[in-house]
Amino acid sequence: MGCSCSCDKEKLFNSGVLTENRPGAILPPKELWETKKGGLVVIECPQRIPCNPCATSCPAGAVLPFKDINDTPSIDYDKCTGCGICVSRCPGLACFVIDLTYAPDKAIIKMPYELMPIPEKGQKVKCLNRVGEEVADGEIFAVAEPSKDRTLVVSVVIPKDMAGDIRAIKVVC
Repeated sequence: MGCSCSCDKEKLFNSGVLTENRPGAILPPKELWETKKGGLVVIECPQRIPCNPCATSCPAGAVLPFKDINDTPSIDYDKCTGCGICVSRCPGLACFVIDLTYAPDKAIIKMPYELMPIPEKGQKVKCLNRVGEEVADGEIFAVAEPSKDRTLVVSVVIPKDMAGDIRAIKVVC
């Protein structure tokens, strides 16, 4: 009769929420992630769909070319500069850059932002997990438009131990 409700694949398709690391949705190697200044890309794209802007837009070639347009992304972390261009180009909002070298207990996450109001540097925000729950407080470090196409990338200072969980922000007026 198919998958039970506890099946991870069914959970993803029913909720749209990633419940664990899987091919196409993995964190960088810990030893490199904790030492690479500027951060490393995290791409949470677990489904085979015809999409490749992350690969075609990466100026460093860190997101490897796809053999098939439906492939999930593969990353050469040695090449990633943390520029954030893939973050602004991903139509699925699946790319993030996380810099664990910012401070001993703080990290910076660069994430796509498509809502109003647009946050400003220094503004306090609520950090949300994958299901939209408030899990931490953050502070806007920068707001950029790396692709010059009105797609914003916000850099947020977050608790370092939450880097694998925070995936969105809520601007509090």
